[in-house]
Amino acid sequence: MFRRGFLPPIGSLVAFECAARHESFSRAAEELHLTQGAISRQIRALEEIVGVALFERVRQRVVLSEAGRAYLADVRRSLGELGDATHRVMGFAGTRGVLELAVLPTFGARWLVPRLARFLVLNPEVTVNLAARIEPFDFAADPFDAAIHVGQPVWAGGVLEHLMDEEVVPVARPDWLAARGLATPADLAGLPLLHQSTRPSAWADWFASVGVATDAAWRGPRFDQFSMVAEAAACGLGAALVPRFLIEEELASGRLAILFPVPLATRSAYYVVHPASKGRSALLRAFEEWIVAAAKGGAG
Repeated sequence: MFRRGFLPPIGSLVAFECAARHESFSRAAEELHLTQGAISRQIRALEEIVGVALFERVRQRVVLSEAGRAYLADVRRSLGELGDATHRVMGFAGTRGVLELAVLPTFGARWLVPRLARFLVLNPEVTVNLAARIEPFDFAADPFDAAIHVGQPVWAGGVLEHLMDEEVVPVARPDWLAARGLATPADLAGLPLLHQSTRPSAWADWFASVGVATDAAWRGPRFDQFSMVAEAAACGLGAALVPRFLIEEELASGRLAILFPVPLATRSAYYVVHPASKGRSALLRAFEEWIVAAAKGGAG
């Protein structure tokens, strides 16, 4: 809950932010298409509300006071959040609803987006907004209707539904593979291995699954996302372990080839999650039913 007595006019806050950014009332006036006197009056009115000086005059220019610097960070964040909220609500115009989804970057780009048109055909006049998030977050603090999660089925305050388990396959660029003449999994031990940063033991687990003992499983460059790992492999930087469903296009086009038909089932799985604190809208329910069916191999 907010207290109305502590809400200054938004025009005064905009004038304050602009003057602070320029360290000049006159330049703030130019940007906001006001007079310098109008900027001064708005700043003065704001200072009367907060009861402290927000600016100090130093050699014919204005600089933020200590209180002004502390206030500026909060004002900027609040103005940004208000602008974002306004932009989001404008997205409802001409639609039957808007879904705000937090997605894993590679999952979103390589699996969800190529299939999303199917959902939109079934749900016309719906807008689906996607934003990248890697780690679980607080639904109460971030305005998302649902998220895609990978790992264990744990999310504080969230209701999770299983989409798919994860299976990684060893892949490389075909000509890279041909030039090295790999005959057995053990031959990989002496070659460059590409790693996904959050899965440091993946190659060690894969070698163990095929009965190869090697210290080389921990060597090689690390990349933050699977999309980077896949692209590095496709560019001939080495061999990679990547979830098969994330590289369907590369396998179909021949940019990547599976080295050995020995996949590795990881301990991770993918889930769709929504906040437990509020009920699902009909639109969110439709999306979750669709994505679960699509993940299980349904027509979607």
